[in-house]
Parts: sequence; C-alpha cells; structure tokens
Amino acid sequence: MEQLSKVLLIVGGLNWGLVGVGNLMGSSWNIVSMVLGNWPILLSVVYVLVGAAAVYELYGLATKKGM
Repeated sequence: MEQLSKVLLIVGGLNWGLVGVGNLMGSSWNIVSMVLGNWPILLSVVYVLVGAAAVYELYGLATKKGM
C-alpha cells in the first residue's frame, strides 16, 4: 500500500507540473488524459486515487510525528 501511494503521488505531482507548464505555453499537457483518453469517469477515478494516496501519506506523517 505504501509503494502504491508513493507511485500515485509521483504520477499526480508530475501530471500537475506538466499541466501548469502546458498552460503557460498555451497547450494541454495532461498526461493522465493523454494516456487514458477522454473517459471522464476513469479520469475521475485516477484523480480520486491520487487524492486518497495523499490523504494516506498525510495520515502516515501525522501518526509518525505523534510517536
């Protein structure tokens, strides 16, 4: 679970970075959208999984800090 959340966070972070750079250059560089195509529900599932991975990692950080 730990490895999966880290992979999802890396994918999500790179995707957001590329979306930002693409917007600055006047184009769309959403890699998740490019790879998965125009399937709104599938894209939403990926984004929810990335968000869940972030919450999981934040929870892990909070509980390690409390120890």
